[in-house]
Amino acid sequence: MRRLILLCLFVIGLVTAVFGFLNFQGLAAKGDFETILLDFREDIPTEIVKQDLQAIAQQYNVTPQLDNKFSASDNVYIIKGDRQRLKQLQKSPFAKATEIIEPNYIYRLIPQPPKATGQEASLTSNNCGETTPSLIGPNDPCYSKQWNLHKIGIEGAWSQTKGSGITVAVIDTGVTQVRDLQQTKFVKGYDFVNDREQATDDHGHGTHVAGTVAQSTNNNYGVAGIAYEANIMPLKVLSAYGGGTVADIAEAIKFAADKGADVINMSLGGSGESQLMKQAVEYAHRKGVTIIAAAGNENANGAGYPARYPHVIGVSALGPDGEKAPYSNFGAGVDISAPGGSEAGTILQETIDENGEGVFLGLQGTSMASPHVAGVAALIKASGIKEPDEILKVLKQSARVIQDDSLNYYGAGHLNAEAAVKLATNGQITFQDFFRWLRDNGYLNPRFWIDGGAVALLPKIAMVVGSYLLAWFLRVYFPFTWSWTLSSGLIAGSSGLFFLKGIYIFDLPQWPFRVLGSSIPELGNTIQGTDAFNPLFASVAIPLVLIALLLGHPSWKWFAIGSSLGVAACLTVSAIYDPTVWGLGSGNLARIFLIVNALLCYGLARLALKNESKPV
Repeated sequence: MRRLILLCLFVIGLVTAVFGFLNFQGLAAKGDFETILLDFREDIPTEIVKQDLQAIAQQYNVTPQLDNKFSASDNVYIIKGDRQRLKQLQKSPFAKATEIIEPNYIYRLIPQPPKATGQEASLTSNNCGETTPSLIGPNDPCYSKQWNLHKIGIEGAWSQTKGSGITVAVIDTGVTQVRDLQQTKFVKGYDFVNDREQATDDHGHGTHVAGTVAQSTNNNYGVAGIAYEANIMPLKVLSAYGGGTVADIAEAIKFAADKGADVINMSLGGSGESQLMKQAVEYAHRKGVTIIAAAGNENANGAGYPARYPHVIGVSALGPDGEKAPYSNFGAGVDISAPGGSEAGTILQETIDENGEGVFLGLQGTSMASPHVAGVAALIKASGIKEPDEILKVLKQSARVIQDDSLNYYGAGHLNAEAAVKLATNGQITFQDFFRWLRDNGYLNPRFWIDGGAVALLPKIAMVVGSYLLAWFLRVYFPFTWSWTLSSGLIAGSSGLFFLKGIYIFDLPQWPFRVLGSSIPELGNTIQGTDAFNPLFASVAIPLVLIALLLGHPSWKWFAIGSSLGVAACLTVSAIYDPTVWGLGSGNLARIFLIVNALLCYGLARLALKNESKPV
């Protein structure tokens, strides 16, 4: 027994070391900044603020200045500095007069993922001006190329509203009124980069984003926009190089809230969390503004900021196939998914080229996904839903739910403009809508139930039956009486309550169902949300711990013994059916690993029963 335990511990230690080496990712990157924010408390007299600023200027040889003309009312100043100076200021006597001393992080437009080919996915303005208009939908010549609008069911939404009377603030690189935006309504915005009223675009990103929200539509030219009767408020916070500070972005958020914006779109992001921006988001939310942001394009587990802030709707990106775009961030911070494009199809809108001329350009990214949600949020608000939390609720309840989404690729699901507007207008989704959802997701296809249902149960059935056969075999040599603790151990180790994995209750966390529906070897990948076994869980490790802890208990030792036999059955069937293990792949190496651990589990149970002859 002692030798087997030592062997098991050696295997566990080796697997843990190899697994840790293969999966080490390094430290998380911190945000970039060149200046430091000083947000003085509102109850501090102006004279004291001036004295502190003069003292800071002398002590650190810097020149404090307002970030823009709106910063004066908020007592927000910036100075040049690095992390060392930041720490000095935070520990200095000046900190008593300030509410926030933090990095003035640089956020950037969410970059377009690199193309797999050298071809630019763009069309000239002449092409979209001369192409024969689509026979279905609006008369914009290139509307037929906008797969993304068809994907979200925009025409069904347009039958109810086009967003009239709603203002969408586009916080980005500015917006240039290209030809296909000339019939779009604009309200006064601001350029926070150059501190001026005219927020024209010198990059192209912001104009493209604004086009998705409200490109002039049904004008016999170009392409269409989602809420094309809504107003656009252009707010420039990013330079021609695509970067901007959190101070500018925070002021833009407050500007939008104060000037009557209903919806804010931010197709930008960074890795640094800012209290100043978080406060601006809370301020806008209190004033009834719905705030949407792109999740990021790093294919990382977790959205970037500002999508991660409370009260911000984080958006991941879909390709034309309805799957997560390869570049899109996922996980924490993602509330919903929307078309963002991929190599198979980009998001086409009119924007500007490097010379400032209008051009129809196809781009991809969560930057392109976010304005889809902003446009639909505008349609929802135009339908009578006013509060941002209620708008988010409508977006989530109307989304096309993706059942198997353990890594939260899609949040509440795929954006559905038609269902969202109907839900906002009527307060309920009709049976016809539900029937269409069943059809679109394949639930009315008998093959779905055969391949995805009955066939998928066979390995689970084999695991449960196998665990009972192992127990029956050992009973011949070591007589014992069946008990509920032994049976529960056999089930926990072999299959878990697998039928619970299919249960989905909207707005309730699904991880408890996934955990209860998993066997012990599956707990590692259930928690992580992958299909491959975690080698620590899919080994003799947990049965060894259970037997070591429970062997002296008259009843629960049978749960430990049953679990060991159940794990042995699970690993054996998995080695035949799907031998996929983290760090070991899905070939013979993984198969050998599973079989060896299955034998160790069986041997562990046999040794535990060796001196057991009494009934339970």
